Amino acid sequence: MASDQVKRKLAAILAADIAGYSRLMGADEAGTLARLKEYRRELIDPKNRQYRGRVVKTTGDGILIEFPSVVDAISCSIEVQLGMCERNADIPPEKRIEFRIGINLGDVIVEGRDLYGDGVNIAARLEGVAEPGGICISQTVLNHARGKIAFEFEDLGELALKNIVRPVHVYHLLLNSSRGDVASRSSEPPLALPDKPSIAVLPFQNMSDDPEQEYFADGMVEEITTALSRFKWLFVIARNSSFTFKGTSVDIKEVRRRLGVRYVLEGSVRKAAGKVRITGQLIDAATGAHLWADRFERDLTDVFALQDEVTVAVVSAIQPKLLQTEIAIATRRRPENLTAYDFFLRAMQQYYPMTREGLAETIRLAHRALELDPQFGFVAALAGACHTQKILQGYAIDPQFDRKEAVRLLRLALSVDDDDPDTLALACNISTWMVGDCESTIEMADKAVALNPNSFFAWYSRGYAYLKLAGLPEEGVRSFERAIRMNPVGPLLLHPLAGMGQAFIELRRFDEAILAGKKALRQRPDYSPAYRCLAAAFAHLGRDAEAREAAARLLEADPAFTISGFIARGGQSKAKLLIEGLSKAGLPE
Repeated sequence: MASDQVKRKLAAILAADIAGYSRLMGADEAGTLARLKEYRRELIDPKNRQYRGRVVKTTGDGILIEFPSVVDAISCSIEVQLGMCERNADIPPEKRIEFRIGINLGDVIVEGRDLYGDGVNIAARLEGVAEPGGICISQTVLNHARGKIAFEFEDLGELALKNIVRPVHVYHLLLNSSRGDVASRSSEPPLALPDKPSIAVLPFQNMSDDPEQEYFADGMVEEITTALSRFKWLFVIARNSSFTFKGTSVDIKEVRRRLGVRYVLEGSVRKAAGKVRITGQLIDAATGAHLWADRFERDLTDVFALQDEVTVAVVSAIQPKLLQTEIAIATRRRPENLTAYDFFLRAMQQYYPMTREGLAETIRLAHRALELDPQFGFVAALAGACHTQKILQGYAIDPQFDRKEAVRLLRLALSVDDDDPDTLALACNISTWMVGDCESTIEMADKAVALNPNSFFAWYSRGYAYLKLAGLPEEGVRSFERAIRMNPVGPLLLHPLAGMGQAFIELRRFDEAILAGKKALRQRPDYSPAYRCLAAAFAHLGRDAEAREAAARLLEADPAFTISGFIARGGQSKAKLLIEGLSKAGLPE
């Protein structure tokens, strides 16, 4: 068979390229090429021969070398980087040739003189993670080199490398500073990453000549930092530490090393013609990848109102992006690396679609997280919310069991953490449908939004509490609108949209209810609450054919649906017009 002819071997692969090669060539093509040839002849080739390396291929700015051992590969790379530091000492920074090196040990395919496979690809991606003058290695390389190399390594954690299926545990060799001076950093070890997502909001750069904008920019950074700190699943660096980078040329990887953060938010402020333009970008500090960027332009009238407006816009954009990025990282981790927090992230991924299978899997993962961390209140509330949704969506085989579990988990969540806004929000949601105590539920809702006015969960749960228990649909709409503003493109958007639809029905704004219901269905075409909304609204408008069509689709999504059963699920005492509309649409009593 053809596959039997494939030749494989285990090899240590070193991949290197030149940082800023295009810029160097654009500034001085002949000079850069001459110096590169000199470095190859006098430094790289001799060290390569000394450590038994074989050049597999070269490109304009890169080289791929195979070594018989990881110790040889690391030793060669160290001597090359130290040699380059010496050669760059008297050269201006903008003219320096600095190599980035990645080393991996892996099984490779041999084809002639060339090598292929993940063993090679990972080395190339590690080179991209390395800073100029730096060396990054995989966990496999470190395992073989430990105790044999007299240098320390900085743990960068598991990184999602481009086009590599599984995350790779990466380490950075602590060798030289970014300025090219030879110095071990062992006296100032990098801070370890916390066990949850960590972020630093750097001082925004004032691009205006107006010094007053400096105060505006600093105030906005402080507001964003405070807003992010309200999310208890985030580790946020305090303003005082972030502002040590004010007025400096920022190296994102140095920020990560000194502050011990995974993410960095940076930006700028420019004033022109009575307007202020604010730009922001969210960066993965480990890889340098840009996760989000946006620009905001506003009239410069009320400075404090403008600070609040931009803070909400930035936080509502980056908070879901951070959570989605962390979920993506968690789902790529190997099972043996899972922790309570990883189980939580995986549970959230399963919770978003709100399917029968997804809710069951969320409950299973949440209980695994609680086994590892019994004080994880939000996870307890999440599991309780899943039992609640099983009843509301018509998935429950034994509704009485799910109701008891929902209430039990609600009480557990509040007993271990009644000051977390998102935990309170989910507890409020459970209480709205499963308990029905208006006073205590409204109290939870208001406390949640007071603790974190930027929480999507808090506002959308408050909306249902005010709509279903307090009978105040206007307040429900206001809360749902805030929730949508907090998470305008997130996967949970369908819930506040359906809630708004039901509130509009009670306000006799049936056309708006239809629009909200249709928007929810664009998020998920089989979402039964949206069909309830459409069926009732169409019926009230006398659009009988459309009402019957929506009712039929509702019964496809929830075959056991009856109006009496829906009322029995709880929280329907204030939904008079919704119930009337469902009856007019011909749904079974």
